[in-house]
Amino acid sequence: MALYVLYESASGYGLFLAHGIDEIGQNTEGVRSSVSDLNRFGKVVKLAAFSPYDSALDALNQCNAISEGQMTDELRNFLELTLPKVKEGKKPKFSLGVAEPKLGSNIYEVTKIPCQSNEFILEIVRGVRLHFDRFIENLKPGDLEKAQLGLGHSYSRAKVKFNVNRVDNMVIQAIFLLDTLDKDINSFSMRAREWYSWHFPELAKIVNDNFLYAKVAKYVENKSQLSEGNLSDLTDIVGDEDKAKEIIEAAKASMGQDLSQIDLINVKQFAQRVIDLAEYRKKLYDYLVSKMNDIAPNLAALIGEVVGARLISHAGSLTNLAKCPSSTLQILGAEKALFRALKTRGNTPKYGLIFHSSFIGRASARNKGRMARYLANKCSIASRIDCFLEKSTTAFGEKLREQVEERLDFYDKGVAPRKNIDVMKSAITTVESKEDEPAAFMNGDAKDKPKTEKKKKEKQKTEQDEREEKNDANGGDGTAKKKKKKRKDEMEVDAAVAVDEGKRKKKKKSRNDMSE
Repeated sequence: MALYVLYESASGYGLFLAHGIDEIGQNTEGVRSSVSDLNRFGKVVKLAAFSPYDSALDALNQCNAISEGQMTDELRNFLELTLPKVKEGKKPKFSLGVAEPKLGSNIYEVTKIPCQSNEFILEIVRGVRLHFDRFIENLKPGDLEKAQLGLGHSYSRAKVKFNVNRVDNMVIQAIFLLDTLDKDINSFSMRAREWYSWHFPELAKIVNDNFLYAKVAKYVENKSQLSEGNLSDLTDIVGDEDKAKEIIEAAKASMGQDLSQIDLINVKQFAQRVIDLAEYRKKLYDYLVSKMNDIAPNLAALIGEVVGARLISHAGSLTNLAKCPSSTLQILGAEKALFRALKTRGNTPKYGLIFHSSFIGRASARNKGRMARYLANKCSIASRIDCFLEKSTTAFGEKLREQVEERLDFYDKGVAPRKNIDVMKSAITTVESKEDEPAAFMNGDAKDKPKTEKKKKEKQKTEQDEREEKNDANGGDGTAKKKKKKRKDEMEVDAAVAVDEGKRKKKKKSRNDMSE
């Protein structure tokens, strides 16, 4: 039985005929040893046909189809024209070797051409790939590499095409950086407190906030130069006049040691770095909130931007989070405790990252586990809506949040919550009403007439039409027919008058010409 091998290159489809397969006995080791030698490999494998791609776009389409295991019309025509014809009712005396088993099964389903894919075929394809430029005539050196490079770039671009406003990787990086900044700002702030406390130790007890402490340390610098004239500036920084007065009084009776000018300059510069980091942290948080509202608006509306971003980051992507069942989402972030409990046969954890949600903290101790399970269920629904819904909306997240609030009331006060199907229906109607509002605004009356007047006119018009139709149905002498006949007679009279006037003007003009 003859063996044909299909090879999909960057420049076109190649069909190769493998000779002497029966003698080799499909020995994979024998083929592997002969692959590197073109003289030996060329005696076994011969080029049967080659079909180049029409354009770079055609090459990309063929590559995408092959990667998905689909046979295109061009490939089908190429195989039907080059492979031997098979008579009806008879088995083919050849087989087709392909590298992709999915492509082979698709070819067999459509064309009934027997296909095979095994290690022996892969070794032959490897040899063809190695010596492909030698099999094709008139192929200049470097052309194949250029075609492979161009197709590789276009294929990669097509694979990573996405909506730039919904890239969850940006959220993952932002939340990682936010956590790192929190640790760094805390460490730097403590270092600034310890450093400046050698000069002004009383300030650490008066100003507790790290950001405000850095700003005050930068402004005060040398405590001996602080006076009542600095009260207004200190009040603007601290936000409290009494606290500003306390700082000035403490500076006068401070027990700290004096620092040299170069030491004070370094302390001031370090305090400025802490302030810059804290301000950048605020900007990064605003950026994270805006990205979460674009990527996962319903999840952000339900559980908050930071907790939602942590869930996406821990799962790896929004798609992975949507694939997680609610039981997995409930304990995301508590994997160590889970496996430790399984190993020691203890109690498994009730919650992971969702513990940082305010709902868990508001629930009573005996209802925290129930609340975590219910919240994980709603977060799973919200993440799936965000992942697979094309239009961005927060309606579902707001309704799910209302459900969680109702569940809290049910646990505390016993108030029965609404059913999930009713809440989802109300959310769908809210989304549809929001979509209809701009359409109604765009299709509104050009003269901005009130809707009531427009409805009245339409109603009057329909009533008048119904009357005319009734009159037509009742008899030939209806009012509508009389009106039509009257209009027709008037139009005929007007036309006759216009014709007579035209004739008179012509006669008058001819008489004047004759008299002249």
